[in-house]
Amino acid sequence: MSILSELASRHCTSLRGADNLLPIDKVRGYLGALAGWELLEDGKAIGKTFNFGDYYRTMAFVNALAFIAHREDHHPDLGVHYNRAVVRFSTHDVGGLSLNDFICAAKIDQLT
Repeated sequence: MSILSELASRHCTSLRGADNLLPIDKVRGYLGALAGWELLEDGKAIGKTFNFGDYYRTMAFVNALAFIAHREDHHPDLGVHYNRAVVRFSTHDVGGLSLNDFICAAKIDQLT
């Protein structure tokens, strides 16, 4: 099983505190499995821009993403534009990146 499919098959759990921050080697390993995602804010977040042909397709993606975020109880910051959506994940309760960020990124990548 690839890292990407392993992440996408998991579910988010409630995480609090800095002891749930991912070490940088894990962050880089997971990031390497997620095409187009990049490290942001000195390693405290990950982000990706998804491009679409029109507003309808952008909104369909955003609605599907919202369903996943609600189901996983892990919500990204979103920038919604006519033909693109900018997605940013970070786990505020741990002060940076947790496994939940990569689980949701993998699930969202399966939408495209």
